[in-house]
Amino acid sequence: MVAQKDGLSKSVVTKSSIETEDQGREFGKSLKPGALVFLSGELGAGKTCFTKGIALGLGINEDIKSPSFTIINEYVSGTLPLFHIDLYRLGGGDIFELGIDEYISRGGVTVIEWAERFEETGEDYFKDAVIVKLSYISENERGIEIG
Repeated sequence: MVAQKDGLSKSVVTKSSIETEDQGREFGKSLKPGALVFLSGELGAGKTCFTKGIALGLGINEDIKSPSFTIINEYVSGTLPLFHIDLYRLGGGDIFELGIDEYISRGGVTVIEWAERFEETGEDYFKDAVIVKLSYISENERGIEIG
């Protein structure tokens, strides 16, 4: 796996969903094959919006939707494939049944929403992942911490 932590630390407040997406786009441009990105934050914090930006940064122009019900969405039309995983509905052993290792080893970018649900059972993954914390500040403001 390619660790992506070096030089990516950043903390910003965005004033719209477009700005959140723009931050994701710039971040997405910096990602390399095998990148693992963990997104955390409460409902409405902007995780999927940020992921839409990551997709744009990877040259993916498809309609990016939350995989809350499908669990995993794959987008392969860009410079790198994007594997968008949502753990909101899962816990414990269910997470490992997804085959996350297989997605990570495919050389694309793996973005996992609700990564904090993975923390207890997947702690080995956290050392290689870029952690992005999104927070709801107000109706139009979101905090983004990349580190």
